[in-house]
Amino acid sequence: MENILSKKQVNDFRDEGYLIVPEFFDQSLIEKIHRVAVKDQVISKNSFDLDDQSGRKTRLALWYNLGDDIYSRLTKWRKMVDAANLLLDEQGLICHFQSKLMQKEPEVGGAWEWHQDYGYWYKHGFLYPNQMLSAMIAITEANKENGCLQVIKGSHKIGRVDHGITGEQTGADSKFVEFALKNHKLEFVDLKPGDVVFFHSNILHKSEANLSQKSRWSLISVYNRQSNDALIDHYPSATNPVEVIPEIPISSINELNLLQENSVDFLRKDKIS
Repeated sequence: MENILSKKQVNDFRDEGYLIVPEFFDQSLIEKIHRVAVKDQVISKNSFDLDDQSGRKTRLALWYNLGDDIYSRLTKWRKMVDAANLLLDEQGLICHFQSKLMQKEPEVGGAWEWHQDYGYWYKHGFLYPNQMLSAMIAITEANKENGCLQVIKGSHKIGRVDHGITGEQTGADSKFVEFALKNHKLEFVDLKPGDVVFFHSNILHKSEANLSQKSRWSLISVYNRQSNDALIDHYPSATNPVEVIPEIPISSINELNLLQENSVDFLRKDKIS
């Protein structure tokens, strides 16, 4: 596990609130996963749109428990789990809270407003933000043109800020965002397929609309310490230890690895609050 991330990478994450790891996954593996994912009818059926402030739509599918599908295998891969273990505070078992497949399509994919992931999770009763993080796997290239992730470097040190509804999304209070932008550096997170960015639950981040001719797909998995159980809402996945798998052979990826209708617990749009 010590070789997954260097001590400097761990320190950078804690200081800056995010960490980009290029070529974390083999690009040919990710490209094959992308070809499979675009044909996945279960993903398509269970995806929904969220409007940004301008009315543009971002499409996503979100689920909680893990199955034997290829998306779950990426989340359960030992390299991913070991990296999360190094970056999260405290000791203890690593669990998977939720995953989402983001599908920001060409010319129509909407923006995500400034927010902290913990702005969503705190209201459920998760009380330890340093024991939660998100890992974004770039399924396609992400850049300024197609609405890549933007982060305010070091803004996780501000702590949790107030959030409210902007469009159909939950967004951070603008006065806190203005403060963060004045006192911290804005960074664009350009990624190639197979790159991974790990980001702290309290870092302020957003993405612009995709006005390019190319789609931007990413898989975001949220890891949580088993000890960080939600005080208000109960999510079994958040305290169920990840069943780690040692590797993901490229030859094993095919249509049989698509999500099964009853294998995961999808979030419905009408359950978003």
